[in-house]
Order: sequence, then C-alpha cells, then structure tokens
Amino acid sequence: MSATEILEQIRRLPENERREVAGQILEEFGMLDDGLTSEQIEEAERRAERLSLNPESAIPWEHVESELKDRFGRK
Repeated sequence: MSATEILEQIRRLPENERREVAGQILEEFGMLDDGLTSEQIEEAERRAERLSLNPESAIPWEHVESELKDRFGRK
C-alpha cells in the first residue's frame, strides 16, 4: 500500500481515531526536525488546539489568498 493510499484510509477514520493514529506514529517514529524552536512549536500547538475547539473561526484559504494578493500585488 502506498503512502497516498494509507493517508486516504486515515482520512476516512473518525477524528478520535485519526488522532490516535497520529499519536502512535509520533510515538514510534518521533518528531521530524522541522527547524522550529520550542516556542514556535508550542504556539502552533496552541493554535491547532484553539482551532479544533472552534473550527468555525477558521478563515478559508481563498479569503486569505485574496487578501494577500490585494495587499502585496497579484502574481
């Protein structure tokens, strides 16, 4: 089974099971060194938790993209 197929299977799981799978993967294989500081990781985790508790607060990518293009010029 390819990584793409595995990810598709994981996406079909209920949220609590997806989180369990993610936790098991991190436990077994560890965190990847993405070059972030511990403070940046903590902030990302806080934001992810806030979003999971209040998903309607998310701003759709299309809206963000449009604002960025308006602000910095269309390319």
